[in-house]
Amino acid sequence: MGFFNKLFGKKEKETLNDGLQKTKEGFFTKLTKAIAGKSTVDAEVLDNLEEALIGADVGVETTLQIIEGIEKRVKEEKYISTAELNKVLQNEIQKMLTDANDDAYRNFEIPTNKKPYIILVVGVNGVGKTTTIGKLAHNYKKAGYNVLLGAADTFRAAAVDQLTIWSERVGVPIVKQEMGSDPSAVAFDTVQSAIAKGSDVVLIDTAGRLHNKTHLMEELSKIKRVIKKNISDAPHEVMLVLDGSTGQNALEQAKQFTAATDVNALTITKLDGTAKGGVVLAIANQFKIPVKFIGVGEKIDDLIIFDKQEFVDSLFKLEN
Repeated sequence: MGFFNKLFGKKEKETLNDGLQKTKEGFFTKLTKAIAGKSTVDAEVLDNLEEALIGADVGVETTLQIIEGIEKRVKEEKYISTAELNKVLQNEIQKMLTDANDDAYRNFEIPTNKKPYIILVVGVNGVGKTTTIGKLAHNYKKAGYNVLLGAADTFRAAAVDQLTIWSERVGVPIVKQEMGSDPSAVAFDTVQSAIAKGSDVVLIDTAGRLHNKTHLMEELSKIKRVIKKNISDAPHEVMLVLDGSTGQNALEQAKQFTAATDVNALTITKLDGTAKGGVVLAIANQFKIPVKFIGVGEKIDDLIIFDKQEFVDSLFKLEN
């Protein structure tokens, strides 16, 4: 994890701590009430803890798994004090999380044998998808890669304009066409351009509509097919961007998109503005898809690598 440790340094840790502050405050208030006046973990404490976890938008299914894990520990060890509960809870939560730490290209790295590395970015409008692409482009460029953007969300002029602004801000080229153009044609041209330019990383934006799931599936499938015409094993990554502040709505979006396409990476945004950060646990646990990045602020460097140990450590350290 040498390269990872370099990337997740003091600055990233401070950014994470600050970004999770609202979630931590809400969660700790509920957790403190759950164990108030108790010296051991009994049925009442577990009931209160269950309520606290669900209140933090961890979700019923994931909450029950966490509670079952704690009940098992209590049964095995016969005695667990409320002072020990935090550590036990941290361990159980960490088990629920899926991150990308085992992948050779888990961070702002790409495999040496996949060039250009194609990332298809999906998600509904308003989740911060285009902004996430801009921040990813910034980080990949900072890591030394040649980056190319593809504006395949051709149904909204604002989406193309916003991505163009990001391309200028970050200083990376963009492939785009007129509004209303065929998104798969833009994706095709983007990949061809990447091959011609010798690009390392390609980030392709897609339209974010859920009102017609059949159309969404067809559109994403077509985009993937035309990409494969140029690079047979691409896209190498289908990244779903979710807005963490929407809580259980984000979980529903994950259900819709994972049904529509082969999502293999997650980015969860806007965690700094919400007390619903527990939804990260629900999404990672239910879908078993690696969370690669989380957004904890509006600044260009506020998209950080997700590491489950760092995330849980931060969640249990309430700042004054």
